[in-house]
Amino acid sequence: MAFCRMSRFPGAQTKSARRVKNLAMGKTAIKGKIKKPVSACIIAHNEAARIGRCLESLRDFFDEVIVVIDSRSTDETESIARGFGCKVYLEDWKGFGPQKQSAVDKCSNDWVFVIDSDEVLPGETADKIQEIAATPAARAYAFPRKNFFHGRWMRHGDWWPDWQVRLVDKRYGRFAGAIHEGWEMEGGQAQKLEYPIEHYSFENYSSMLKTMDRYSSTIAGDMFSKGARTNALEPVYHGVWMFLRIYIIKTGFLEGFDGLVMALLKAGGSFFKYAKLLELQREKTVPCPVKKGDAGK
Repeated sequence: MAFCRMSRFPGAQTKSARRVKNLAMGKTAIKGKIKKPVSACIIAHNEAARIGRCLESLRDFFDEVIVVIDSRSTDETESIARGFGCKVYLEDWKGFGPQKQSAVDKCSNDWVFVIDSDEVLPGETADKIQEIAATPAARAYAFPRKNFFHGRWMRHGDWWPDWQVRLVDKRYGRFAGAIHEGWEMEGGQAQKLEYPIEHYSFENYSSMLKTMDRYSSTIAGDMFSKGARTNALEPVYHGVWMFLRIYIIKTGFLEGFDGLVMALLKAGGSFFKYAKLLELQREKTVPCPVKKGDAGK
């Protein structure tokens, strides 16, 4: 079946039956409206603890949900996704951009909503996606992302509005980039919307440190492979500038101690990606890429 039935929830069987009937008639109904066919897709690696909440937020709004899982995942991510009625594919990890593009390519509809397994789609945002897909004014749309940490929404520093291109017409672009992936579109720019996505990425400072370490290694390796070279001063310059940007210019100091930690870790990530690039120049080896689910994003 080409859509996500979400059979584990009360009333889901009746809802699925209605959707099958509507699909046979060439339409799907949602909240009294005609629903434009839109696919949703997710990439995942060991996301059993978080992917259920994400899939639940999608269950009433999309004709199909595609989940591409790193073939080396060892937890219950696959069984959870299949339990929600999603189409599941196991693939070797290729990097964030190529892996997301692989998921997009598997979607049957032109319009695709791309979401991470540690994110939740609010109902109002989902309704807006349906409205846009019915009468699109652009080829891609960006959403502000609300980041939740230590029991509250972060509103300053680099955590808001944290724009993410997530609704795309797959005919006019593709995702690229090993780690900080981006939507590369033929002509024009993504239109910004004021409807947020919720992000539940980091559990604590330790998870942030692990992400910084892994991502800086992957970025340094990607830079080295593309011929980038550096010197001993560049890591210091980039680290200092990143701290000033996050903590002062983007008012990270308004988040209190969490804001200070965020600025320091961002600065550390910037410092170490160039320090590790310098290290690679000396050792001439490239580290293995980070996988989705190894740490929050």
